[in-house]
Amino acid sequence: MTKSINHNPIQSTQHYRQATHATASITAASSSPCEALAFPFNIYAHALHLHEGIASDLHFGLFQNDKISMRTAQQSTHELLRSKLPPSPCRILEVGIGSGTISSLLNPPGYDVSGITVDMLETLNTEAKGFDIILFKESAQYIDQLVIINKALDLLSPSGQLIVMGEFALKHNTTHLENLHLLKNMIMLAERSGFELTENLDLSALAAPTFDYLLQAISTYRQKLIRDLFLNPEQLTQLEQSNRINREKYTHGEYGYALLRFRKKTTPQWRLQPLKENQKHKLFDLFKKTFNHTMTPATWQWKYGANPSHALGVWRRDKLIAHYGGVARQILFFGQPQTAVQIADVMVDTSERGILTRKGPFFLMTAAFLEHYIGYGKPYLIGFGFPNERHMKIAERHGLYGEVGKMVEITWSPLSKFPHWRTRLLPITPLDNTAQTTLIVNECWQQMANDLQTALVGVRDWAYIQYRYLNHPTQHYQVVLIKNRGGDQTRGVLILRYDAHGCEIVDFIAPLAEIPLLVLHARRLAGINGQQRLFCRITENFAAHFAVARGTRKTLDIRIPASTWDNAPSIDSLRNHWWLMSGDTDFR
Repeated sequence: MTKSINHNPIQSTQHYRQATHATASITAASSSPCEALAFPFNIYAHALHLHEGIASDLHFGLFQNDKISMRTAQQSTHELLRSKLPPSPCRILEVGIGSGTISSLLNPPGYDVSGITVDMLETLNTEAKGFDIILFKESAQYIDQLVIINKALDLLSPSGQLIVMGEFALKHNTTHLENLHLLKNMIMLAERSGFELTENLDLSALAAPTFDYLLQAISTYRQKLIRDLFLNPEQLTQLEQSNRINREKYTHGEYGYALLRFRKKTTPQWRLQPLKENQKHKLFDLFKKTFNHTMTPATWQWKYGANPSHALGVWRRDKLIAHYGGVARQILFFGQPQTAVQIADVMVDTSERGILTRKGPFFLMTAAFLEHYIGYGKPYLIGFGFPNERHMKIAERHGLYGEVGKMVEITWSPLSKFPHWRTRLLPITPLDNTAQTTLIVNECWQQMANDLQTALVGVRDWAYIQYRYLNHPTQHYQVVLIKNRGGDQTRGVLILRYDAHGCEIVDFIAPLAEIPLLVLHARRLAGINGQQRLFCRITENFAAHFAVARGTRKTLDIRIPASTWDNAPSIDSLRNHWWLMSGDTDFR
C-alpha cells in the first residue's frame, strides 16, 4: 500500500547541477512531455525522452559499465536500495516524493509506504511516529541536517533505520557556499544524536557517469532542445558548463554519492535544535539565569533580528538549557570582502551535569554550529568571539577552537579641556544621516582599510556605524568627527562610551597614523566629562600602534578563537592578524 501524505510537487532547486527530485513518466505518446517540469529538469527529461524514448526517472543512475542505458542504470539504483530494506511487514516514510518511482518498488503486500515532500518534514506531526524506515533518496541535501536527525528521532520506532542516499560533499576547499551536506559531518551529527552508523557505501564511481550521459544527450539534441523548449542557447551552455564542473568535482574527490544507513540506538537526554524567534522568551530566561541581568526584546531584535543570524539551542524536553548564537559580520579578509560570524551569548545552565564534557551540551552545540556554518563552503568563512582563558582552554581541549589572538587594555590619564588649535570636533548623531556624512565616514573607513590589507578587520562604514552605535537600543555612544580647523580635511572618527570604569575608546575609523591625534582628543573629552581615566581595548598584535600615544598597558583575560573543528583557514594563517576593539563585541 502506498500513500501520499502530500501531493504537492517537490520544490525544485535553482542550482543547475541538481538532476534530482523532479521525476516524470514521459513516453513518445506525450504531446508536451516536459511542460510540468521546471528548468533544468525540463531539459533533462526531454533529452532522455529523445535519447531513449522514455524518461521515467530523473534520479542518478548507477552505471556498471559505459554500455548500458540511463534507464538500466537507474534500475540498478532502485534494486540496490530495495536490497537494503528489511522484509515485510514494514512501515516506511519516504521524504522527497516525485512521481512515486521509489514508492512503486515497495508495493508488494506488507509494505506500508507513506510519502511527503521535503518542505513538509519539519512540520510533520509526530503523531505519525512508529516508522521502521525513513528514506531520503536524493532529497536530504535540501533539508537542514538537524531537521533530518530530530525528525528521525521523533518518527522512527525503537531500533528504526534512517537511510540517506544521494550526493554529498566529501571536502570543501572553496570560499563559495556549497549546497551539499558534508558526508563526515552528517555522520558525526547522527552519531552524537543517538544513531549508530551501520553502513556507509561509496557509490561515487558508479554515479558519476550520470553527468557524462546527460552531457552527451544534451549535446546530441542541442538544437532540438532549444527549439522544443524555447530555450536561450546561453541557458543550455551554462547548464553544460555546470555539469562539467560537477563532474570534475567527482573526479577530484570533492563530491560523491553514497548510501548511509543508521540505526536509532538511544534517545538522547538533550536535543539540539535551531532556536526560533517564537522561542526567544526561553533565551531571555536562560540569559538572566546565566549572566544575572536581562536581555530585552529590543536588544534581541537589534542583535539577532536585524542581521543574518543563527542560533542553536540545547533542550531537555521543553526547557532550554544551553544556547550558542552567531551574528553575521562583513569583514575584510586580508583585503578581500568576506563574511564572518561573531559568536554571541554562549551559555549553559550550570545545573546540568557534565556540561563541559565531550558529550555535554557545550560540545554538542559548538561542534554542530562549526559544522553547519563556519569554514570553506559554509555561510561564514571564519568566526570570532571573546571567551575568557578558561573557556578557551576547554574548547581547545575538545579540538573545537584554536587561539589566534588576545586582547589588551591601554589606559591614559585625562587632559584639560583646552581646545586643540589645529583640529576641531564635530558630533555625529542619528539625525546626521546625510549624503555628506556617508561620504566622509566611508572615506575614513577606506583609508583605514588601506592600512589593514594584511589584517582581518570588520567593515566600519557609515551603515555599520548607524547600526552598531547610533541605533543601539540601550547603550549610548559619543560619535565624534575630527577635522582640521580652517579646512575641510577629515582626520578620523572617534566613538566613546562612558561608564563607571571611565571613558572608553570603543572604536575609531581613521588611517592608523592618526591614532595619536585621536587618543589626544579622547583624553580631552574624558577630562571635559569629568572621567578619572581613558582606556582602550585592542588586539595585542596592534597594540604597538597605540604605544606612540604612551599609556599603561595590561593583558586582559579575553582570547580570540578560530575554528579548528572543520576545514577552515588555518590557525597559523589567522594568528595575530585580527584588528578587534570593544566595539567589535556585542556587549560593550
